[in-house]
Amino acid sequence: MTSVFDRELLVVTGKGGVGKTTLSSALGLLAAERGLRTIVVEVGEQSRLPLLFGIPAPDPGDEAELEQNLSSMSIDLDRALMEWLQSLGGRVSGRVLASSSTFQYFAAAAPGAKELVTMVKIWELTQGRRRRGRGRDGGYDLVVLDAPATGHALGMLDSPRTFGAIARVGPIAGQADRLRELLADPDRSSYLAVAQGTEMAITETLELQQKLDEQLGRELHAVIVNGMLPQRFSAPELRQIAALGDSPGRSAAARSAIAAAQAVSERARFQHNQLARLRRRHFEVIGVPFQFTAELDLGAVRRIAEQLKRKL
Repeated sequence: MTSVFDRELLVVTGKGGVGKTTLSSALGLLAAERGLRTIVVEVGEQSRLPLLFGIPAPDPGDEAELEQNLSSMSIDLDRALMEWLQSLGGRVSGRVLASSSTFQYFAAAAPGAKELVTMVKIWELTQGRRRRGRGRDGGYDLVVLDAPATGHALGMLDSPRTFGAIARVGPIAGQADRLRELLADPDRSSYLAVAQGTEMAITETLELQQKLDEQLGRELHAVIVNGMLPQRFSAPELRQIAALGDSPGRSAAARSAIAAAQAVSERARFQHNQLARLRRRHFEVIGVPFQFTAELDLGAVRRIAEQLKRKL
């Protein structure tokens, strides 16, 4: 499997609540460790990464330096819209046009307009490799997009096509074409799904692959299954544990410990059965162990990065 870090754009998505931001942060750390100038981009004005690194959150749309070679940004849609309009040129300033009620109506009504503005900002950030050497700040080698949940992410990825169908000529059509080229080129972009070992999350991952193929002719580079529990007991050991639970005279604490061991073992078995669904479809599957910590802090994210380092 070729490295995901040999691309300009790495899109990370999956079902909501499965740990996309955690995994995006870990991937950013790994890329920065390789010497790549990397930015992890959040959408929806989240700004969770600076807080994770103990840095005050900047204004939406501003870049924050997290550590050497690693930055983050939370896209401010209004600001991105204004920058996009200014880039289109013309005598009317982006600020004036963005405040126009006519344009606001158009942006709200046109299919994929808001998603396209977000993706244009992503595309601009990916141009860093082409700008390297042009001054001190040369841009970024890799953009890690901490994308929204699957449905919204697919809408963003499809926005160049849907919006391009409206604007068939001119600078907007040109930008839509450049975005489609980036998203469809396996040498420039890559897609990672994050899931948990649950039936719903794995089913959504399978649907994500189907839609990626339909929309972009692309496949998932890998599926990262987060929060995997270890399979600590063999089948004979589980039978012995069950026999202990059936023995009379056990204390309440002992019975609780036996029940906990059985429950965790059953959950781990179910998770691995769900991973088997992915492997039967020939996905590259990477399991990330459950982090037994009260709070998922930067130390835990670094441990996850080390686990991914051996597999990516």
